[in-house]
Amino acid sequence: MASSTTKGEAAPGGTTFFGHPRGMATLFMTEMWERFSWYGMRAILVLYLIAGVLDGPLEDREALAAAIYGVYNAVVYMTSMPGGWVADRLWGARRAVLVGGIVIASGHYVLAIPHDATFFLGLALIAVGTGLLKPNISAMVGGLYEGRSGARRDAGFTLFYMAINIGALAAPLVVGTLGQKVDWHLGFGVAGVGMTLAVVQYVFGARHLGTVGLHPANPASPEEKRRVLRRVLLWSGVAVGALVADVALGTFTVEHVVNVLAVLGIVLPVGYFWTIFRSPRLATADRPKIVAFVWFFVTAVLFWMIYDQSGSLLTIFADQKTDRTIAGGWEFPASWFQSVNPVYVIILAPVFAALWVRLAQREREPSAPVKFGLAMLLIGGSFGLMGLAGAAAAGSETGRVTVFWLLGVYLVQTLGEMCLSPVGLSLSTKLAPREFVSQIMGLWFLATATGNALNGWVTRLNEPLGDTLYYTMWAVVAVAAGLAFMAGARRLRTLMGGVD
Repeated sequence: MASSTTKGEAAPGGTTFFGHPRGMATLFMTEMWERFSWYGMRAILVLYLIAGVLDGPLEDREALAAAIYGVYNAVVYMTSMPGGWVADRLWGARRAVLVGGIVIASGHYVLAIPHDATFFLGLALIAVGTGLLKPNISAMVGGLYEGRSGARRDAGFTLFYMAINIGALAAPLVVGTLGQKVDWHLGFGVAGVGMTLAVVQYVFGARHLGTVGLHPANPASPEEKRRVLRRVLLWSGVAVGALVADVALGTFTVEHVVNVLAVLGIVLPVGYFWTIFRSPRLATADRPKIVAFVWFFVTAVLFWMIYDQSGSLLTIFADQKTDRTIAGGWEFPASWFQSVNPVYVIILAPVFAALWVRLAQREREPSAPVKFGLAMLLIGGSFGLMGLAGAAAAGSETGRVTVFWLLGVYLVQTLGEMCLSPVGLSLSTKLAPREFVSQIMGLWFLATATGNALNGWVTRLNEPLGDTLYYTMWAVVAVAAGLAFMAGARRLRTLMGGVD
């Protein structure tokens, strides 16, 4: 077993988890169940909105559902930054993850109540809870590998990434089937059961984590706490006041929320980077590493903006333009397509983990900038395929295409994801100064928020442009970005100061 006096490493000759620190099992299982709850709700959210079960405008519901989906994803990941701050400055990552898990479970149970008001309350609770849990559990994984090689840490994060995808694989099959075939709110409730199991597993497995995440890395002074509280109250008051005024004037529309969050998605990371660069705790030697991280962040924003349309526009494509009929004439739920990517990841994650370690042993492992460049080329290729799928659907007598189009798209996206996401998680913990680990992890997840916030705008271009032109346009942008990133790889490695 891992000694309670260590950072979480297994003692010599002690129990390990597939050769990794024993504490990884606790974080692995917690993340697996948390992702079950998240991806279960995610699989049916757009379809739930399209079904017209909420009061509101019925025209253009597909575009409205895609916008709400993007906004919700953005809010969830935006809360990662304050969640990281709470861990770094107030509670420590260990407590932040526990509280976040409890809040997420509460949100899912609220979603199980069939009422419009409770629906949006449930979404808000899940967003807050995820902000506390998501960046901090990843930072704790990094803590388990303190002092170990970069390749070993990358392998650990790839294993951790498998936990995400095991939960993501099961969730659409269970939650999606119950939601689409039985009752929407039953599906939401089952997702809450998954989160409850995550909390139980986390509490009982905490003894294997040693001292990882027990204390805040940079405790806030009483004056800092008061100053932050005043700012939170001020800006919360401004937001509530603006919303009340908009509703009172009768001018409120979801587009106002979409626009505000898209702007926040850009302003927030700029503000956080500015704060970090101005902090007296940021050593001169660490500044170039943060500059390098900015470039990885911008690239990740574009990647996730394209990738996360799988839960909105690609789900709508699966529902309306894909032939899902199987033996016996039974049509499987469109939400099942959300399990395709996790299947690919579960198959490919061990391959990539072994590949990076093997290449590192031979001193031939691609650098992080090269991996990111490859990820952009692949995500661009996936949307090139979607452009062809859109053309095939438009030319078909039935207006539908075979499932193999989407299966191919998800495969190419997964290859890109394996080059970017686990590598980015690991890279964030390696480039981050000790005092800013959780906040840098929060910024990494904020890249996803920014990408999804921008989706509130860009997905609305799909209808006027049409599938072929829309997907081809973003394919060209992604490929160009990938080539540019690879061209600047040598300069980025210099800024990274020897971090790979």
